[in-house]
Amino acid sequence: MMKKITLHPKKDAAVRRFHPWIFSGAIAKIEDGITDGESVEVYNSAGEYLATGQYQEGGSISVRLFSFEKTDADQAFWTQKLLNAYHFRQQLGLINSPQTNCYRLIHAEGDGLPGLIIDIYNKTAVLQCHSIGMHLVKEKIAQGLVEIYGNNIEAIYDKSKETLPKHYADAAENNYLYNKSPIFLSSNPPIALENGHPFQIDWETGQKTGFFLDQRDNRQLLAQYAPGKTVLNTFAYTGGFSVYALKAGATFVESVDVSQKAMDLTDQNVTLNAPEPDRHRSHPQDVLKFLQQTENEYDIMVVDPPAFAKNISKRHNAVQGYKRLNAMAMKKIKKGGILFTFSCSQVVDSQLFHDTIVAAALEAGRRARVMHHLSQPADHPVSLFHPEGAYLKGLVLYIE
Repeated sequence: MMKKITLHPKKDAAVRRFHPWIFSGAIAKIEDGITDGESVEVYNSAGEYLATGQYQEGGSISVRLFSFEKTDADQAFWTQKLLNAYHFRQQLGLINSPQTNCYRLIHAEGDGLPGLIIDIYNKTAVLQCHSIGMHLVKEKIAQGLVEIYGNNIEAIYDKSKETLPKHYADAAENNYLYNKSPIFLSSNPPIALENGHPFQIDWETGQKTGFFLDQRDNRQLLAQYAPGKTVLNTFAYTGGFSVYALKAGATFVESVDVSQKAMDLTDQNVTLNAPEPDRHRSHPQDVLKFLQQTENEYDIMVVDPPAFAKNISKRHNAVQGYKRLNAMAMKKIKKGGILFTFSCSQVVDSQLFHDTIVAAALEAGRRARVMHHLSQPADHPVSLFHPEGAYLKGLVLYIE
């Protein structure tokens, strides 16, 4: 029998609208003995059942809801949740696609599993738990994946240590929950396929789960504009935009990232896809310093920085950072050039991002027209009842 959490009067409206978060200020009573990560039932002040979720102390979000119907949260429940997400990806054409075998299977609240990310790289699933509750049921998640994928899954890797609360993460380790064969060697990362482009994926030591799957559609869009163009890809990580530009026929591409390891992976991915060495150059350098020093101007530029703000208190500084970065980029684009610019900071909404880019254009003294509004792909779904899940914003601008 699950323990109960009771809300204050008039604090149940958001839950009735299927919002998946219970904030600490909405809670009137916590039943004795509830521990971090435990599954609990949430009731309103009149004693009516509302939802089931996982409790976590500290922070503003106290319960992350995974069901709005009573459940025992047994193995069958978790397997069905995964199966629902699997069927959604089937509708998107991502299951058994001959062109793309890497995609996001579980996108936290967007798939009704707050605190859980699962990315698929060919026959490997990489889990990243952002909540203690999800980490406590990781074995059930792994079992569900094996039940659904069968022989199409060979390894399941838990990479949660970096994303869990520190007091809990200190005792956690990244490891394989399931591994039919030792397929990963750091000296020879395995290869996944995205829109026909092979990429080496380092899920053990790379950023996030090993690859930024959320830019798949936007990389494909860039390829439409790349033939015959010079391209600068900043914050390149493993060179996704660079690879698409080169394979589409860009005459010359430069990739910049402060991480030497990222640049090494970029070079490997470029060699896999477009091995002509005179068409690509990588720069293990700070992006702002590179923009200050380079004398080159480009037909196309990609500005895709990491999140400048992870909470509201850092938002002002983040906006100033985006403004400065984009103003510098616009000064390096040829007249008639194209800028792909992004923000993945959840606390910077679309309107604020748009306004920041307007300010950058004014500072750079460049006129610009919007060609495309960009977002995350459909395998990173946003629940209609949780708009906060729309984290990736992007604009494609024609710079005059």
